Amino acid sequence: MRVPVLVEHAPSPSAPASPARRASPPSASGPRIAAVRCALPPHRYAQHELTGPIGDLCLSPGADRALLHRVHASAGVGTRHLALPIERYARLGDFGRSNDAWLETGLELGEEALSGALREAGLAPADVDLLVFASITGVAAPSLDARLAGRMGLRPDVKRIPLFGLGCVAGAAGLARVHDHLRGHPDDTAVLLTVELCSLTLQRGDSSRANLVAGALFGDGAAALVARGGNTDVGSSGGGSSSSSTVAPAAGPRVVATRSHLYPGTERLLGWEIGAAGFRVVIDAGVPDIVRGHFGRHLRAFLAEHELTVDDIGTWICHPGGPRILSAVSETLGLSEDALDCSRRSLAAVGNMSSVSVLHILEGIRARRAPEPGTWGLLLAMGPGFCSELVLLRW
Repeated sequence: MRVPVLVEHAPSPSAPASPARRASPPSASGPRIAAVRCALPPHRYAQHELTGPIGDLCLSPGADRALLHRVHASAGVGTRHLALPIERYARLGDFGRSNDAWLETGLELGEEALSGALREAGLAPADVDLLVFASITGVAAPSLDARLAGRMGLRPDVKRIPLFGLGCVAGAAGLARVHDHLRGHPDDTAVLLTVELCSLTLQRGDSSRANLVAGALFGDGAAALVARGGNTDVGSSGGGSSSSSTVAPAAGPRVVATRSHLYPGTERLLGWEIGAAGFRVVIDAGVPDIVRGHFGRHLRAFLAEHELTVDDIGTWICHPGGPRILSAVSETLGLSEDALDCSRRSLAAVGNMSSVSVLHILEGIRARRAPEPGTWGLLLAMGPGFCSELVLLRW
């Protein structure tokens, strides 16, 4: 498929030039990430154990499986967790039953991730002032976050923002929106919850390359991130909170700044085609070329607004869209060979979990050894739109 040519919009000659965007100075009391916790389904499989069953689901009997085996072997995935035992997928039937499984398993994993993150942060459910929820692998009204609120004991006046349609970028975009809220509400505690059960969207009887790639790459999981406004570092329990606990300053990074970017003319490169069978994946082979051609320039411009360069970033948290995406990011930014190792390890261990993945990587970084104080980090992801989201962090 032809890769769209992107044309940057410029002011007309008669229009006055816009002033350069000025970066806000980093705040020493800005929002801080207090905890991150992932929850994975118990059904864990090695990649080679899934190749045959997924082939049975997607290909007709007797079909050539050479492409299937090549895609599975080159996906960079070693193991994955699935929402259901693999033998149950053939019996799911229509979209309704798949979506029911998303809701049931999503509630369980969402509660596990959220409970774990709050416990790590030393907080209670009643301390949460804002809950941002993201998923692109199922739908429900009331949304999953509303159902969890009563189930877990969140306050009746908790603010909720359910997000749909952002896909893989939602982990970064959700954190950016949490940052926006906490800058205006520095006494608050906010939570980002992502639940993605990608395996439930696999299209049975669909032998397209995009469906085979999805069947080789994506895994299932949930993650919750707790962030606290700058004023909470003094030990308050959050605005409007019913908790009387005092929480010490968190050791996680502060969110310094964020940036969103849409790439015009690329709307059909990534996303869903939604029909009677549910969510049919769209993954265009031109996505890495868009990354190579345009992503690096926008990222460098964002860093320059904060008087930083690529070389100043000590910790990279890049969504593991797949080996080709990681290679494209590394090449366009001129990164060292090991700069994206955390992303590659996450991809190998659990596959691409859509919006959950950047939080899984961040959890892994925190668990192994936190970066030295003063280290700059950049959390980044891309998704449907085609769009990118950047979150500048500092430990």
